[in-house]
Amino acid sequence: MARTATVSRSVALFRAFLVEQTDPDHFYGVLAADSVRQLGEHVRLDGAQVLDVGGGPGYFAEAFRGAGARYVGLEPDAGEMVARGEPEPGTVRGSGEALPVRTAAVDVCYSSNVLEHVRSPWSMTAEMVRVTRPGGTIFLSFTPWWSPHGGHETAPWHYLGGHRAARRYRRRTGREPKNRFGTSLFPVSIGAALRWARNCPDVDVVAAYPRYHPWWARWVLAVPGLREVVSWNLVVVMRRR
Repeated sequence: MARTATVSRSVALFRAFLVEQTDPDHFYGVLAADSVRQLGEHVRLDGAQVLDVGGGPGYFAEAFRGAGARYVGLEPDAGEMVARGEPEPGTVRGSGEALPVRTAAVDVCYSSNVLEHVRSPWSMTAEMVRVTRPGGTIFLSFTPWWSPHGGHETAPWHYLGGHRAARRYRRRTGREPKNRFGTSLFPVSIGAALRWARNCPDVDVVAAYPRYHPWWARWVLAVPGLREVVSWNLVVVMRRR
């Protein structure tokens, strides 16, 4: 993680995060620009073929194309694809657990805040590795279950159990949460993700760090238990062998 990951950057991201539900265009615009800078620390994006797994309505498309990348988004949910109107040109509908992409087809396989929404997360990570060419980069980011936002809109009550948190949300709001525990939200841990990456025979782990933290806070990943709570979001960067 470069030293451009400062406290002021973390504060700006947190402020944007506060309006994720009410002003998603602002939040995802800030996050997309930051993500391109962050990924650019690991790989040259100009001219790179990028596959964004779980790209939704294309929030990240403009930022990646602005960096010179050839961007393709993939989204399984038709409703998400049209959340901003017409689907983003070039977006493919398909499952992250069975990517409709040939082997070794992309230079960069990117996924932001999707893994916790997948029933078989390690099937998705294996698919991301498969479609990446040798020497290419896999960038994986997700919200761990035990982080303060692990329950998404039902947080922090998810600490008492995902189903209990969902019931409380229904009672309080009169509607179902968008992210339904056991259906579209699943508990994924940092420890499990790091073990998977380190044991995958087809990749080398380039970096792992808390996504939104300043550079000097990456030490928290060395402390099991603590890292699950204070990291908020994990980034794992891998190079395809």
